[in-house]
Amino acid sequence: MNKEALRPYSAGAQRHLAVFAENAVEVLPQEDLLKKIEQFLSTGKGLRLKIGFDPTARDIHLGHVVLLRKLRKLQDLGHTVCFIVGDFTAKIGDPSGRSILRPILSDEEIAANASTYTDQAFKILDQGKTEIIYNSVWYKDMKVSDFLLILASYTVARMLERDDFANRMKENRPLTMLELIYPLVQGYDSVKCRADVEFGGTDQKFNLVVGRHLQETYGQAPQSIVTMPLLVGLDGKNKMSKSLGNYIGISEPAKTVFGKVMSVSDEVMWEYFRLLTELDPEAMKKKHPKEAKEELASLLTAIYHGAGAGAGEKAEFKRVFSQNQVPQDMPVYQAGKNSIDLIEVLNKAGLVPSKNEGRRLLSQGSISKLAAGASGDTVLTEPTVSVPTSGLVIKVGKKKFIKIVI
Repeated sequence: MNKEALRPYSAGAQRHLAVFAENAVEVLPQEDLLKKIEQFLSTGKGLRLKIGFDPTARDIHLGHVVLLRKLRKLQDLGHTVCFIVGDFTAKIGDPSGRSILRPILSDEEIAANASTYTDQAFKILDQGKTEIIYNSVWYKDMKVSDFLLILASYTVARMLERDDFANRMKENRPLTMLELIYPLVQGYDSVKCRADVEFGGTDQKFNLVVGRHLQETYGQAPQSIVTMPLLVGLDGKNKMSKSLGNYIGISEPAKTVFGKVMSVSDEVMWEYFRLLTELDPEAMKKKHPKEAKEELASLLTAIYHGAGAGAGEKAEFKRVFSQNQVPQDMPVYQAGKNSIDLIEVLNKAGLVPSKNEGRRLLSQGSISKLAAGASGDTVLTEPTVSVPTSGLVIKVGKKKFIKIVI
């Protein structure tokens, strides 16, 4: 909105709106949201902010954190978060941005994944201002006739206006009825929790708009919408996603979080600073990219594992990768004899996914040895290796280490 359009609203409401809009891609419709904010400022009754995650995997990842950080700032202003755990919608699987069918998860898989969500969310959200709601609560006992009313509120033609649905139809790729009804099932959550504002990534906009439509159908004031940027994952091109496996989970071990952040490309790193921290990306660009990335990795590790873990992983990373020393904590493999088939050992220990891959790395000079207590790598060219009584450290690539003992 331009300054003239903002003029009728109080300075407090405008400052409040700025928090909603910070780093957001869209806030729709802004005028409706401003009216809700003015009502909050006059009554003190906080807005109900909806966010929903389907437990298709156990980890809440940094892509989710972009949304959760925004919600925490709004909780600090007096609003309540309705955190929807989509244990019912996970059976369908959100088709947003997908070109292929999602696998259908079992009840046991969904329950196991969902069991971890609350503790992870409260690493960021204020527990006292959060309602955790499993959306199976209103679906498990719903009459078929009531469910049909939800389906009847939207036409197939309007549903196919959605780009990813339309593209799959044009290209003769499968599109199931389950996927078609997903936006309605998710949108009905907004009706049941009486959301004032719903948050999602830019790929969720269609689903969020359907929620507005359903609220109007059921006689409620339609929710406002805030869409946030999609955080790029570890592959450097796709959005961070559990199903794509390119994510950094906030409950992964500190060493894993630090190492994964260090693997992010320099180009993507600045978006991580902008969306996941309070640090100014432009100020960080004045540093050497490697130094800036180490600071980012240390900070994100510290946020979810404590300051000591952040500093410790940074020191260990420098010790191993800048000073060419071995890690202080590495897996140990116990061999039955002092002459070993290195490829077999590395495969059994999980450092190479297959023996063929192990042989390929060996032929490329990517596997080296370091006798315990010694310094300097010796590139290996033969698969048969002798293990000294002091043990042997094997390095695979740049980041994988294992100690072999008899």
